Amino acid sequence: MHSIGENEVAAEQSVLGAVFLDASVLDEIVFLEERDFSINRHQQIYKVMRYLQKRGNPVDIITVSDAIVRFGGIENIGGVSYLSQIASSCPTVANVDYYAKIVRSKAIERRTQNMGEIIKGLSRDDYDSDEEYFSNIDALVQEMRPQAAAKMKSFSESKESYFEHLATKAEYIKTGFAQFDNWARGLWRGWLFVSAGRPSVGKTAKMLQRLYGVAKQHQGVVLIFSQEMGENELKDRMMSSVTGISYGRIKNKELDEKEKTLLDRAYEGFEYLPIFIQDSPNVSIDDVRATARQFKRKHGKIAVIAVDYLQIMNIPQKKGETRSQAIGNVTGAAKQIAREMNCCFMMLSQMSRAFEGALKPQLSHLKESGSIEQDADVVEFLWHDPNDIVSGGKVIQQTIAKGRDTGLNEFRLLFQGWKQHFQELSREKG
Repeated sequence: MHSIGENEVAAEQSVLGAVFLDASVLDEIVFLEERDFSINRHQQIYKVMRYLQKRGNPVDIITVSDAIVRFGGIENIGGVSYLSQIASSCPTVANVDYYAKIVRSKAIERRTQNMGEIIKGLSRDDYDSDEEYFSNIDALVQEMRPQAAAKMKSFSESKESYFEHLATKAEYIKTGFAQFDNWARGLWRGWLFVSAGRPSVGKTAKMLQRLYGVAKQHQGVVLIFSQEMGENELKDRMMSSVTGISYGRIKNKELDEKEKTLLDRAYEGFEYLPIFIQDSPNVSIDDVRATARQFKRKHGKIAVIAVDYLQIMNIPQKKGETRSQAIGNVTGAAKQIAREMNCCFMMLSQMSRAFEGALKPQLSHLKESGSIEQDADVVEFLWHDPNDIVSGGKVIQQTIAKGRDTGLNEFRLLFQGWKQHFQELSREKG
């Protein structure tokens, strides 16, 4: 365990003493947390200082002493004499930021060492799976990190970073659907993209074809989390879409030699693509985050993370929390992952039965919709209009009902289910 040195204690006393000299320095050291102090009485003093500041009260020896007396802990911090000792330990507030950074640096070092002991004491046998075990370790590491304090910046302070931003080329990832790509420029990094539909409209087939188009751009790995379909079933669908061989013939293993040769060549093409599939049921958002971090470290760049589909994920529901709120925790985390990994997070979702009586899908038709429509950057609905009929397949309407960066739009697609393939149509019927 970490031993506390005299310099560490002196730095903490200097920080607290500076606050007694000028309480406004609390605004300069906003990054410092109560837990960063190594001694309990220093933690209590800092906690009271922050409490008084938050209430708009003066912060000095008298107010801090009075508050600690009222809370019943003056003896625990060494009495008023110790507060006076702290106040006299810091002759100037000029170096408070320097001392505060020493305190935080030592705190991080201390937490790292303590965390190592905690992790050593964890037993794999206490967890249902390896992923749950590692997710818990990830959570402990995140807890160890300092809480980031946002810093307001003026235009002059942020000028350099802004023009660096302008000089950096925006990244869009083409999907292979030309009409969509021409309009939206492709999928945007940082997006949470929700694709919703009722059964039998080809949600999974559309996702797979789109991800195949993304993978061919070689702008990062594509991670697919499939919960209902096994890895080979997904591959059957992708092979059918690429080769044109009937999905039924592939699924039922009714293939002649020519078709087998064609599939073999197609598979070789996929081996050069950065597509990875995990086909475990009840995946949690923590599983997704942990896997994404591993691939980010190994491959450097993620293009798209795709989950099929939201409502059957492992979604923990805390006591007193509604199902909708629990789903909100997942979609909120998915958006954070998209930003953290600088990728597009594509999440398939169910539509509610209420859509069946409607003429056109609305955001309210997302199943358990509130948080989904709030967190998503793009929401698309895939749906069938029985009045829109063409030969050669089933017409599927693609309605972009929310587009934070793009606006709204509609596309018509021909779904040839027998080979799991979508083809863009003209926007007008007939």
